[in-house]
Amino acid sequence: MRHIWVVICLATILLVGQTDAADQAQKTTATENKAEVLEQNSAAKGSKAPPSQSEIITKTEVQAVDPVGKEPLDHAITCLSRTIYWEAKNEGAAGMEAIANVVMNRLGHKGFPNTICEVVRQGHEKGACQFSWWCDGRSDDAEEDKPYAIAKEISRRALNRQLPDRTGGAMYFHQRKVSPGWSAEYIKTVEIGEHIFYKPHGGVAK
Repeated sequence: MRHIWVVICLATILLVGQTDAADQAQKTTATENKAEVLEQNSAAKGSKAPPSQSEIITKTEVQAVDPVGKEPLDHAITCLSRTIYWEAKNEGAAGMEAIANVVMNRLGHKGFPNTICEVVRQGHEKGACQFSWWCDGRSDDAEEDKPYAIAKEISRRALNRQLPDRTGGAMYFHQRKVSPGWSAEYIKTVEIGEHIFYKPHGGVAK
């Protein structure tokens, strides 16, 4: 009798665990779908109306996506969060937000793709990525929980159109320690953390 009771308990625990996992997967998919709609709206550059309450991504929702920073880079939240993390994880909130601003400024702009993942990957086929972490040949997995959680929160605010543009419309940037020739072709907008930011003359990307 005792053996039967143990089997029943174990079966119940297993079933509950499977149900919880399925429920979490469903919620994650719903959040990713929200992000896709917000991404499309941002790329359209049309309406300036903020998303409705039902459309925005909540803090809890975004943190449930890619919880340890090892999921495939195939949707807006992971691509934007990893870019923020790898480009500015040691610079504090201002530096991380500035990287998000550049990605969102490029999104849908003439000369740039209409999805965040494509923006981040642009140029990799020529070995000249703007976002160097994508071309460095190293693992793209996040290594530290806290800065990655901050990166995801910044991504959430960016997609929700709740993130002020610290860069003055910048679409390009480089580290302070380098001086690339292309920088002379653009207008310097601001220096934040370890990066210097630029925008094109007349708003035309090259």
